Amino acid sequence: MSELLIKLFIPSDAAEKEKHSRCGILSGVVGIILNVLLVAGKLTLGIITGSVAMIADAVNNLSDAASSAITLVGFKLASQKPDKEHPFGHGRIEYVTGLIVSVLIIFMAFELGYSSVEKIITPEKTQFTYVAVGILVAAILVKFWLFYFNLRLAKLINSSALKATSTDSLYDVFATTVVLASLIGGKYTDFPIDGVAGLIVAIFILKAGIGAVKSTQAPLLGKPIAKELAEKIDNLALEHENILGVHDLIYHDYGPDRAIVSFHIEVPCDMTLVDAHSLADHIEREIKEKFGIEAVIHADPVVIDGLTEYVRAIAERACKAVDGRIEIHDLQCVEDEKKVYFDMILPFDLKLTAEKAKNKVKEIMLREDNTLDVNITVDYPFIES
Repeated sequence: MSELLIKLFIPSDAAEKEKHSRCGILSGVVGIILNVLLVAGKLTLGIITGSVAMIADAVNNLSDAASSAITLVGFKLASQKPDKEHPFGHGRIEYVTGLIVSVLIIFMAFELGYSSVEKIITPEKTQFTYVAVGILVAAILVKFWLFYFNLRLAKLINSSALKATSTDSLYDVFATTVVLASLIGGKYTDFPIDGVAGLIVAIFILKAGIGAVKSTQAPLLGKPIAKELAEKIDNLALEHENILGVHDLIYHDYGPDRAIVSFHIEVPCDMTLVDAHSLADHIEREIKEKFGIEAVIHADPVVIDGLTEYVRAIAERACKAVDGRIEIHDLQCVEDEKKVYFDMILPFDLKLTAEKAKNKVKEIMLREDNTLDVNITVDYPFIES
């Protein structure tokens, strides 16, 4: 069924932006239809049987239907073309809608948890019916299919929003299984198993909501470039003659299929400005063609002489003595004044503060050559660890 729907609604020759939009719309429409059906069945039976766990599960599906509606609207808005108010496009709307969905899920979890605790304190006998068992079994199968379907779509377009929707469906499978167990167990015991099951469902929902918040807020706040993509861009640049190094690779995410990277290339200091500019332009075009990413490249002149290599060796030894993960770049020497300038990249989990790390490196360098005037700028990595 999944492959048939994808084949019918998402042409294999569709452009990436159209494919992205169609996947989001398909996920939203299918999610709304199936979740509304589940809400109708569970809510009706929950009222008839007096099961707070089943009503909680119905409300959970209602929030899923609302989530699908928000996802549908989000993908539709995200597909709009750039305009003068939004020159980078509207792709981040997808992340915003994902965050809204996540907050709704968390809010619903607290509401259901409160109702379940009340049912534990003042328990009421639930009515067992085989129709209810059948509805819950069908719901488990439907939710498991939705998990697979949304995961398939998420992988197809690399969407964090659809991946969050898929994860939510998997949590629903576990939640509905708990409700089913409570319905059957309530037939044989006076223990307030219905309220306990409702509380477990609320915890499942809360966990799903928190996980969804983490996955959707990252691109909004700004996340590091994926290590694999960073290595591919580095290698592409380093394949060119006269590229001595690459650093400060920063990823700017403006939504699916809309990203910009900026980084520095190190070139020989005797290279003309015209040649350096031409080389940077050429690499920018290659990145656009190969990865579909806009690139902005800054060229750093690198002096290769005896003094620079001598000082670089001292600086690298000093950094490694403080922490083996510390790296340096943009090292420059002013020979007449013995001034040394370089940038030092510190890992985020370094126990020393930036100021203490800088002073420690400077102290070690001066122990080796006290004639140096060391000036260090601290940086942090922009690449996923």
